[in-house]
Amino acid sequence: MIQLPPGLKKGDKIAIVCPAKKLKKPINNALDILRSWGLEIIEGKSVQSGYHQFAGDDQLRTADLQQYLDDPEIKGIIAGRGGYGTLRIIDNLDFTNFLAHPKWIVGFSDITVLLSHILAQTNTASIHGQMPGTFDDASPESLESLRRALFGEKNEYSYTSSFLNRSGFARGQLIGGNLSLLIALEGSVSAMDYTDKILFLEDVGEYEYSIDRMLRMLKRSGKLNGLSGLIIGAFNEIEIQDIPFGQSAEEVIQELVKEYSFPVCYNFPCGHIPDNRAMVIGKDCRLEISGQNVIFTN
Repeated sequence: MIQLPPGLKKGDKIAIVCPAKKLKKPINNALDILRSWGLEIIEGKSVQSGYHQFAGDDQLRTADLQQYLDDPEIKGIIAGRGGYGTLRIIDNLDFTNFLAHPKWIVGFSDITVLLSHILAQTNTASIHGQMPGTFDDASPESLESLRRALFGEKNEYSYTSSFLNRSGFARGQLIGGNLSLLIALEGSVSAMDYTDKILFLEDVGEYEYSIDRMLRMLKRSGKLNGLSGLIIGAFNEIEIQDIPFGQSAEEVIQELVKEYSFPVCYNFPCGHIPDNRAMVIGKDCRLEISGQNVIFTN
């Protein structure tokens, strides 16, 4: 049974920590937005720390996140940014007190490691959504979707895809996140269960052949066999090759899933883009695809 952390209320305390890379710039504007939602903000030591590319060394980042996982007064934890580094500390975290007082954990990109681990090991939902380090470029719709998810309100997104979808209807538990990180977690205790799930995927800064390889790994390992639905977000900032690969990420996926019958949509508003809508991982959702038109409720 999936635990949904309690929705936030005005006056609640949330913590900002950086489990991975150090922040590129101050996040004052993001903190002001969070405060405008009625939240009290506590900044972890990692927000102001640096150790090479990381937001402090592994020990500091672990202790910082652990402190707020354990503190029952903290009702939510938002990662300041992604980058790389969460995989280095995930096995040193203790979720015993978190299980006694579940709270919303928010982030995307490298934070997929934390979101996936929480679902796999504690059956607790979390939020794939904008982080303070991305607030300055975020669309108003993406920030409002994060607020709604944090406060326990339902989100419904409707849009028209520019790539050929596969029509259908699916209902089930939502899983997913950054493709590269999901692949990195396979074979570990942090890996998600894909059976009967609606999977969403996104990635950034990869070569097309690398996307092809990772997707084929998912298929060969049987992860696509039992899906109820597939949501493809942004695959952007593709690295340029001297000799073109010949297929976009969307075309690779279209080819790989043609033998299955589950609905598939493309160009979904999530990923490393300004309109990165909040997705509640672990929560039941509905996916309705009719031609190019998509309605998603979570």
